[in-house]
Amino acid sequence: MMAVDFLMVHKFLFTLLIILFITIIRRLVLAKIRGEELFLTEEQRKWMSRTKNGAFSIIVLLIFLLWKSEISEFALSVTAIAIAIVVASKEIILCVTGSIQRASSRSFRIGDWIEIGKLCGEVIDHNLMATVIQEIDLHHGQYNYTGKTATLPNSMFFTYAVKNLNFMKRYVYHEFSIVVKDFVNIYPMIPGMITKIDHHCEDFIEVARRYNSVIEKHAGVDLPGSEPHIHITSSPYGEQIIHFRLFCPTDRAIHLEQDIRCDFMYEYESRFAESTTEADKT
Repeated sequence: MMAVDFLMVHKFLFTLLIILFITIIRRLVLAKIRGEELFLTEEQRKWMSRTKNGAFSIIVLLIFLLWKSEISEFALSVTAIAIAIVVASKEIILCVTGSIQRASSRSFRIGDWIEIGKLCGEVIDHNLMATVIQEIDLHHGQYNYTGKTATLPNSMFFTYAVKNLNFMKRYVYHEFSIVVKDFVNIYPMIPGMITKIDHHCEDFIEVARRYNSVIEKHAGVDLPGSEPHIHITSSPYGEQIIHFRLFCPTDRAIHLEQDIRCDFMYEYESRFAESTTEADKT
């Protein structure tokens, strides 16, 4: 009995030494990868994730090899309550299998922009249990980080479709609309607005066309195209809605939208302000 107790204590201490040693090595490697940089690059995040996952896998493997006889005995002893364990650990099993599904489908990797459910963001880390994203405010037509970090359990991959938005990191189909209350003929303004939009886009339009073509070939679908597009609809209340679509660099989308809105307001005022004033006087 004393020999068995001594062996168990020996294994327990050796397990602690293994965990401590690998943890120290992991911290040193992570510190080396991070260096003195204030912000992490995509490549640094990838290697940090690989280091964390690799260290965890080595710890689990070594502990399993060290305690495999005890684990085998324990597995036999819990056969009667196996169903209860499965039910209790349902979420954990789903997270692990969700991680396997993600790895096998290659739906995304670290650095990709993804949308899952109502959350959008850049993947900064993932492991067997969860995926961590840096949230991006895409649902409000913005392409900036919100400063929030979301940790998603991998079980969500079985509940929600994962949309890979990685091509949007460089160029994006940016859509916005302007509502005109007065029911006037807007169509004569469209050629002039297209000309002004072309002027705003002339410094990147060739790159946009090439990038659009690359995306089409990669996706195997016919995308809307890189040229600016304007179309007009009306609301149930008689208002006219002018819809704009641009294919532009992601970091310039909001600035371009403001410039185009400004151009439209000036053009609209010059065409219809005088007639509107006269109508009001009448």
